[in-house]
Amino acid sequence: MTEHAPQSSGSAEVDVVLQSLAVLDDAPVAEHVAVFEAAHERLRRALDARPES
Repeated sequence: MTEHAPQSSGSAEVDVVLQSLAVLDDAPVAEHVAVFEAAHERLRRALDARPES
């Protein structure tokens, strides 16, 4: 397993998604699609959310 230390994106929600991708190093390839789909959905929700004022 290769340990990656992702840099902060400046968005807490994006950072959580990037961290969730770390499981791919140890997950079977057959499980990668589900992880990417979950990450994609979470990023879509973050982009669709209204900015906090």
